[in-house]
Amino acid sequence: MVLLNARIVTLEASQPQVEALAVGGNRIAAIGTTAAIRRYVGERTQVIDLNGRLVIPGFIEGHAHFTGVGLSKLNLDLTKAKTWDEIVRMVEGAAKNARPGEWIYGRGWHQEKWTVKPSPAVEGFPTHDSLSQVSPHNPVLLTHASGHATFANAKAMELSGITRDTPNPSGGDFLKDASGNPTGLFRETASRLIRTGAGEPGRTAEEEAARAQRLLELASREAVSKGVTSFQDAGSSFDDVDLMKRMIDEGRIDVRLWVMLRVSNEAFAANLEKYRTIDYADGFLTVRAIKRSIDGALGSRGAWLLESYSDKQDDIGRNTTSVEEIRETAKLAMQHGYQLCVHAIGDRANRETLNIFEQAFKANPARRDLRWRVEHAQHLHTADIPRFGQLGVIASMQGVHCTSDAPYVVARLGEKRAREGAYVWQKLMKSGAVVTNGTDAPVEDMNPIAGYYATVTRKTDDGSVFYGDQRMSRMEALRSYTINGAYAAFQENSLGSIKVGKYADLVALSKDILTIPEDEIRSAEIVYTIVGGKVRYKR
Repeated sequence: MVLLNARIVTLEASQPQVEALAVGGNRIAAIGTTAAIRRYVGERTQVIDLNGRLVIPGFIEGHAHFTGVGLSKLNLDLTKAKTWDEIVRMVEGAAKNARPGEWIYGRGWHQEKWTVKPSPAVEGFPTHDSLSQVSPHNPVLLTHASGHATFANAKAMELSGITRDTPNPSGGDFLKDASGNPTGLFRETASRLIRTGAGEPGRTAEEEAARAQRLLELASREAVSKGVTSFQDAGSSFDDVDLMKRMIDEGRIDVRLWVMLRVSNEAFAANLEKYRTIDYADGFLTVRAIKRSIDGALGSRGAWLLESYSDKQDDIGRNTTSVEEIRETAKLAMQHGYQLCVHAIGDRANRETLNIFEQAFKANPARRDLRWRVEHAQHLHTADIPRFGQLGVIASMQGVHCTSDAPYVVARLGEKRAREGAYVWQKLMKSGAVVTNGTDAPVEDMNPIAGYYATVTRKTDDGSVFYGDQRMSRMEALRSYTINGAYAAFQENSLGSIKVGKYADLVALSKDILTIPEDEIRSAEIVYTIVGGKVRYKR
């Protein structure tokens, strides 16, 4: 393959921009002028004339959920719903087409983004009565946009044995109304109380296998259609990894996967050597990290804070996995050469995570360049910001979370905490930290163009700017979505920039997002997605 007549931004200081490139096998063979690259054209060469379009390294999705993306394609999409009543109507329509007893699933609702507050409500969340009325014979489970809360109807709670007397589990709770009855809202670990699939006929082994494969195929298709050439999967099981490997062998996954295992310490310890995988199948699968979550999300008041929520004075959020358990994970990761990736959103969660990392680093002074990661790092105390750079901890962040969450961040944290420590990309970079980008899909749409726009503008839907001093420049944002993501995965020698010898992972765009007016960035589209020298998506 050769690409000609393009504006190719390489992110390499020696040749920051070229006109053309040649691909040999799955790697970049040459870069230079169109005239120089034409000599690589032979009878079997695929020639793509870009007519001046921008070509950049393929986008690296720095934190998302691969199976979850596939699953979101099969369930009700609640992301665009503007009111609770609209969601109820969607469920009503699904219930009319469902068999009695069949579970109805949806994802993407967010009470802070509705245009009308629900009534009745508890802590701003609706109660299940209107939902249960339209789905009396079908259990319903609707997952919050953050993934850190769920909403169940009466049938789902009945099948799960949930009553007013059911105790809250450690690290979670379910809301009750003034009479002490469950409202249907389950936060953090309490969501595990819902027995999904209860009462339904079980799938056969063949049906279960076919469905699992379908989810991965849907996720792969979604990724390459959005220009994502490498996907950092934030938590999969051993079974998930086994299936990914088989499907990669069969040529059924078009995007590179870098996987964090999300399993118990006991299961991890028993399978460490078996599953550690580096650059399998020409770089299509790497498994070298483990994921833990120390707290929840800000929208559901699950983020673990040093001080109470400004809009709920008796609440500091939730510690969802004990510090002691994560310390044990850190020991295992250190001993066996795995990166530790900890989901931490609140300032208390981030401080505790940094403390765990620092303790592990001091106990192992001979171990260098570990690149352990804080996933999200959204709300930081000012005293902890410099620690990222000092410790060499990756801040694995999501630009689109900033503008998506902005309408309620100040309400949750107060103006001072929000200004000093919310999504502080520039402060982190100035500390020496590497900041990466992504979407946390299916929490947000996987679209890196939208994420890039959010990162360089910090503009919300109403046009206001959320603490604009923390915006990234366009080149900083591009690096956060490419070479920084590669570095955070120990893949900077093979991915993340356009250089001879690196994998030919490239994206061509309909508009030049580095130069067009700011407000036009979101209208740019993916024209080609190339992974390993093959066109995986064409507009």
